[in-house]
Amino acid sequence: MENNTEMENTLVLGAGELGMAVLRSLAPRLQTTQTPLSVLVTPQSLVSPTPMQLVRQRELDATGVQLLPFDLAGRSNADLIALLGQFHTVINCTGFVAGAGTQTRLTQAAIAARVRRYFPWQFGVDYDVIGKGSGQPVFDEQYDVRGLLRSQTGTEWVIISTGMFTSFLFEPGTGLVDFDAGLVRGLGTWETRVTVTTPEDIGRLTTDILLQQPRIRNQVIYVASDTVSYGQLADIVEDVTGRPFERELLSREKLALQLAQRPDDVMLRYRTAFARGDGMWWDKAATYNAQNGIPTTDVRAWLAARQQAMP
Repeated sequence: MENNTEMENTLVLGAGELGMAVLRSLAPRLQTTQTPLSVLVTPQSLVSPTPMQLVRQRELDATGVQLLPFDLAGRSNADLIALLGQFHTVINCTGFVAGAGTQTRLTQAAIAARVRRYFPWQFGVDYDVIGKGSGQPVFDEQYDVRGLLRSQTGTEWVIISTGMFTSFLFEPGTGLVDFDAGLVRGLGTWETRVTVTTPEDIGRLTTDILLQQPRIRNQVIYVASDTVSYGQLADIVEDVTGRPFERELLSREKLALQLAQRPDDVMLRYRTAFARGDGMWWDKAATYNAQNGIPTTDVRAWLAARQQAMP
């Protein structure tokens, strides 16, 4: 464990699904050393919280996490820099909630504020491998964020590559697994692979990486709950549900034609990007969690738990 002078004033940006997973893991660990932990939330969430926000706020209050209201979209860059400058460690879990350019702006502010350690919102795919011009503007911005961090020395950074959330495989909007229609769609080829991690695993692993000694700095760290091909995904769905599923392959050529017809379709952009394979997966055996013997929830276990929880 780092001493308090190294770890004091830690800020998590965002209390959504990922932010809460990080906070649930990190707060108990920091409480043992009385290290302050804060989370950035929207002012509106404190003035007029939704039922979910109210539940989360009570949970955070109970664990001693300070709620810090700040309007990312409405406040100036100078205000943002002044805010971040109060903290030694900043863990960014905001996503693109404030729109395109959010991650570039936050990274520039962290650097300008000379935050000691910055964990950018790179909880996704390998943007170094993908590069620019993937057809997914979000990916282009994330690639540029890495360039910003590597071009300076005042702020240490740690990038945690996680792949997509495991749940993303099964969300109706992605169209990969359609339980009602009994259909599984593959992207690219049936051998094309994808790495996925649950938010809970990300929260635990981010905490371990943050607190590891000697300190990890200026590195890309790979984690994974699981890495599967789309063919393996179809097999898992059939095994867990106990029923056959039709299989439909969306080749890169077919997706390119669809995207040419519907260039503004965000989900189609994601499908096209994930169909390429490269940068979307890594070997689980080479990940931080596997090398350190940290168990994670694979796709089969996640889906089995989901099926049991359904009425």
